[in-house]
Amino acid sequence: MIKHVVLFKLKEFESEDLKALVRNKISKALLSLKEKIEVLKYIEVGQSYDLNATSYDICLITHFETTGDLAVYQVHPEHLKVGELVRANTCDRAVVDFEF
Repeated sequence: MIKHVVLFKLKEFESEDLKALVRNKISKALLSLKEKIEVLKYIEVGQSYDLNATSYDICLITHFETTGDLAVYQVHPEHLKVGELVRANTCDRAVVDFEF
């Protein structure tokens, strides 16, 4: 199995309320991929509870049977659509992929 972990740091927003709305929108969009991408075996999305931290804001954890399945996921049209939303609202990301 392959575990794909991605951390996202949101851009600065006019208010914490707006940032929270965007964080929730991204989280919901990411979670919706489970219903749309067959090779996606598991998905978990977490949001940092410390909103004033300098750490990342959102963590995505996904599982795939093979690296080939991860590659299918990465170019899937639904994943690309969510990626546009993520890129429009983030300033940084970090990724780790590993077998477990």
